[in-house]
Amino acid sequence: MQYPDLPIPDDGKLAQNIAHFARALRKAGLPIGPAHTANAVQAVAAVGFTNRADFYWALNACFVRRPEHRVVFHQVFRLFWRDPRYLEHMMSLMLPAVRGAQDDQLATPSQKRAAEALLDGAQPEIPEFEGEEPETQVDIDASYTMSATERLRQLDFEQMSLAEVAEAKRMLAKLRLPIKPLTTRRHISGHIGQGIDARATLRAAMRRGGEVSKLARSKPAQRWPNLVVICDISGSMAQYSRLVLHFIHAVANARGQGWSQVHGFTFGTRLTNITRHLAMRDVDAALAAAGAQAQDWSGGTRIGACLADFNRDWSRRVLGQGAVVLLITDGLDRDDTTVLARQMERLHLSCRRLIWLNPLLRWDGFAPRAAGIQAMLPHVDSFRAGHSIASIEELGVAISQTNDGGEKARLLAMIREK
Repeated sequence: MQYPDLPIPDDGKLAQNIAHFARALRKAGLPIGPAHTANAVQAVAAVGFTNRADFYWALNACFVRRPEHRVVFHQVFRLFWRDPRYLEHMMSLMLPAVRGAQDDQLATPSQKRAAEALLDGAQPEIPEFEGEEPETQVDIDASYTMSATERLRQLDFEQMSLAEVAEAKRMLAKLRLPIKPLTTRRHISGHIGQGIDARATLRAAMRRGGEVSKLARSKPAQRWPNLVVICDISGSMAQYSRLVLHFIHAVANARGQGWSQVHGFTFGTRLTNITRHLAMRDVDAALAAAGAQAQDWSGGTRIGACLADFNRDWSRRVLGQGAVVLLITDGLDRDDTTVLARQMERLHLSCRRLIWLNPLLRWDGFAPRAAGIQAMLPHVDSFRAGHSIASIEELGVAISQTNDGGEKARLLAMIREK
């Protein structure tokens, strides 16, 4: 790539501009601190400012630490240093436009993050049309109404506008799903343990000529379980799946929650493993890669066949050591329910807890009339709604409880009455 030489300004403030550039990169998602900025200033002072390519790669070496950061760095560099009119182009992409009036040119996730970081919250101005009357402003007393945040928590994912979906994604990214460790039969040394560590006691006694002066203690060892997410991406679940996978990505990349590993699978007409995509730091790039791999997005549903593939190919790999399975589907399957019931039973017996999130449960008059729901319901530990942010927040309660048979028992009673 050939770059023209840069003109040297008379009154240059290069160090200050590099600091502003570092702040823009940090807002765009790169983990940059003062030390990286200081190193960048020293690197530019060493290589000089007369050649654009040297300047680009000097900053790249100081600010880029992971492969997925390169695209974001390139976009921010282009906006900040190279093409002043490119920022206006990015602002125009964010304006609402009538489909068909202009060519559909969508910005990539890295371009959007770069533009938002440099805009710093500024919104593009929407031009007014000639002859259009100014909009009448109405003052409303909202002292006794629900707050916007609380309304968004209770709002159905399928009823959200684009702005509400964007805010919901930000709220879901902050949610956590902690889990308590599992107590094993193995014992480790502990100062306040209830058991006696005979080996440690004898080793200490041998150092003192065989005299036992103190009993060493032991306590049960603890380990963290795996979280396995099996998400339905068929046409009826597409909107719910996108937002739930946004939350699962935040859980997979959060530290200190206790999960040993987070495995992700999607299914419609076939099963797809998206675990390696969830490990990516950039949530937009992760979900885009997962959607590109899952070719059956917004298609049909074959729950029984996909669960059979999971039980045959993946259950022994990911369900060991007390894994928790989160099954996200509406249960509407047209295949043989006998196969579905058998595969659900096997899945239930292979994991420690099986939690089913069903967006259809949001209806007050929900009844298990579908044959697929009747076949799946007896083999789950917890049956909960998964249609809003509030329902996702309650997942922590469902995972920590040993038995959540309230709603499940009521629905099973309805099935028996029929």
